[in-house]
Order: sequence, then C-alpha cells, then structure tokens
Amino acid sequence: MSIEQLIISVGYIGVFAIIFAESGLFFGFFLPGDSLLLTAGLLASRGLLDIWVLLLILPVAAIIGDNVGYWFGKKTGPRIFNRENSRLFKRKNLLAAKAFYEKHGGKTIVIARFMPFIRTFAPIVAGAVEMEYRRFIIWNFFGGLLWAVGVTLVGFGIGVFFKDTVDPETLDKYFLLLIIGVIFVSALPAMIHIWRDNKDEILRRLRREPAQPKTPAELAED
Repeated sequence: MSIEQLIISVGYIGVFAIIFAESGLFFGFFLPGDSLLLTAGLLASRGLLDIWVLLLILPVAAIIGDNVGYWFGKKTGPRIFNRENSRLFKRKNLLAAKAFYEKHGGKTIVIARFMPFIRTFAPIVAGAVEMEYRRFIIWNFFGGLLWAVGVTLVGFGIGVFFKDTVDPETLDKYFLLLIIGVIFVSALPAMIHIWRDNKDEILRRLRREPAQPKTPAELAED
C-alpha cells in the first residue's frame, strides 16, 4: 500500500494516530512521519483532504506524542541510570546525554523533529535525563508546530504550484524524489555526528585494519 492509499484509507484519525505514535511511542520509529506529512499536504492540494483540518490536528498529534515520550522516559529513567553496563548499554553514554540536554536541550528537541528515527527517541531521552519539563514543553510546542505545519505546507504548496502545469502521474514521480530528498536531508545531521564521533573506527573497518587494544582507562569505562 502506498502512502497516498494509506492516508486515504485511515483518514484524519489514522493520520493523527500515526504522527502521535511516531513522535513519542517507543515502537513508532519505523512509521513514515516526513513522507506522510508531505503526502497529506499534496492530497489536500487536490481537494482529497482539508488543509485546515490537517494544520490543526497534525501539530497537536506531534506535541502530545512527544509529551507521552517524555513522561515515559521520566518514569523509566531511574531504572535506566541504575542498570549495569552491558554490550548495548553504557551508563556513561546516558550521563553524556544528560549533560548534552542540559546545555543544548531546546535546540535538540526542535532539530530532532526533522530527523527520522531520532525524533521518536529524543523526548524519551529528554525525560530519562530529567530535562526540565517547562523547558521541554516550550521547545516541544515550537518544534512540533514547525515540523507538522511546515512539512505539510511544503507538500500542499508543491501540489498547488504544479497543479496546472504537470499531470498527476508526473507530479507523483517527482514528489517521491522530494520525499527521498527530505528524508536524506533530515538524517544528514545525525550522519555527520556519527561520522565525527566514529571516523577513526569507520576508516579502520574500511581499510580492514585490526582493532587497536583499549587503554586501561577505556576498559574501566566499559
């Protein structure tokens, strides 16, 4: 089923539920947030959906979803901090996240909105590291509004602009390329961050060089 068919099938309630789940539920990271907003805007330009209804319900879904994620993280945070280190969990990483949110928390909540996968976990981590709720809710409101309204209006604007100059099939083809481009641009900051933090390890693996032995300090941290 294409995203267009999915939106038409589930309607406003279904679209609300998808954005809500993708914004703050732990299992929602695989849902098509950016592409769904773009496509919903495009369908609204064709009269298949009401743009004003979308601009009302989608930010609400995004903001409430992030709030649920925050409180889930806040509830589970103490247990996470007290966990023993394992292959997948390092307490030092959570402490580093806590320090990062204390310094850049507001910007993180907004930027994460435009980064697939990360936007699902950002509010959960914010709650787990006990980011001040008043600060979180302000930036969450701004980020949710900017993302849900902005991306939807981009889709709507494209549909209106090309309505009389491009046939629907051609528009759909280029719209798919736009969705791919938006997802790539959204993920670019995360890709850059991963590259900067793991550049030496990535290059070593590409060159198939043997791993360097860890120092006593690194072993102690692990």
